[in-house]
Amino acid sequence: MQTPRLYSLPPEKLQRAIEYAHARYWLHFLGSIYGIAVLLFILVAGLAAKFRDCAEAASKRRLLQAIIFVPLLIFTNDVLSLPLGVYGQHLELKFEQSIQSWPSWFWDWTKAELLTFAVAVLLAFILYGVIRRSPRRWWLYFWLAALPILFVGAFVEPIVIEPLFYKFEPLAAKHEALVVQLEKVVARGGLAIPPERMFEMKASEKLNSPNAYVTGFGASKRVVVWDTTLSLLTTPEILYVFGHEMGHYVLGHVRDTLIYLALLVLILLYIGYRALRSMLRRWGASWKVRDVADWASLPALLLLFAIFSFLAEPLINAYSRQIEHNADVYGIEVIHGLVPNEREVAAHSFQVVGEVSLDEPDPNRFIEFWMFSHPSTSERMRFVETYDPWSGGTPKYVK
Repeated sequence: MQTPRLYSLPPEKLQRAIEYAHARYWLHFLGSIYGIAVLLFILVAGLAAKFRDCAEAASKRRLLQAIIFVPLLIFTNDVLSLPLGVYGQHLELKFEQSIQSWPSWFWDWTKAELLTFAVAVLLAFILYGVIRRSPRRWWLYFWLAALPILFVGAFVEPIVIEPLFYKFEPLAAKHEALVVQLEKVVARGGLAIPPERMFEMKASEKLNSPNAYVTGFGASKRVVVWDTTLSLLTTPEILYVFGHEMGHYVLGHVRDTLIYLALLVLILLYIGYRALRSMLRRWGASWKVRDVADWASLPALLLLFAIFSFLAEPLINAYSRQIEHNADVYGIEVIHGLVPNEREVAAHSFQVVGEVSLDEPDPNRFIEFWMFSHPSTSERMRFVETYDPWSGGTPKYVK
């Protein structure tokens, strides 16, 4: 068996990759703790109660109260958390992962805030309406009501939300030959995505990293290739990256992930239902939160979600690493016979992407267990170099 090449970086770039990785690790863990502290501050300082009083004084209509209370709460939380976002963008600029100007970054932050306001007002209005009508089963009824919103969001994201942050144009306009090759991969995977649903995303206006993916479902399903990918990778390498992303659809990962996350949210809602009552019995009076149905209880519920979500990260990321590995397998298999030396092509694509993204060659095992949503670049490169089911075996997905 051929000895696999190892993912490596030149000494100077290796040092930068280690510095970048460690800075991001610290930012992640300290950021999680800081986010929890911000929500706790909003409760202890009585800000949630003040926002509630303001909303209730303005109107007796619950929808208008939600329109006032929810944006006040979210904006306060996000402004207090803004230093972390700014520092994160500073790191991206320092380590050349981003080239986005600060005015552009703040404009994106503003657009994200406005979108969050709209979705959060709707969800909060439904949540507290359900709580008032069913104090014992609200966690279940709200989950059922939120499911259609989750799926609608996944449907409209590529056609409504993504264009708010990036420019898209038909991929065939400048890369007709690539479209022909992508169609071959799509056809081999059994998907039906016509050329008019293949787009080039102008990521280079903000980012240096490459990517390609399939997004949406039904009428919104489309192929997206970043222009950074087009400039950094060869056509065979792009086909592998795309084949990996297509694997998520063919193998049902998008569907399964939505179901997995929906079940996780159900569990968190039930835990929140049980824990919120105990929390308010103990501290509700000092926070000036009247009961569970009080608007001012929302940051307490978000606090519980933040804690539980942080503790659930290893479980979520373990699932993510598994499906990413399966997509790596699919990517190799779906381009076999379409791309010469597909294993070398896949390995080289990981090397190129790793160098650009400053991926750490030898990450700490605990960090990988807790934080990594993908197997390490070293592990992925080693796998694709040695994966050969065609020599005396049977391919797992693409026969």
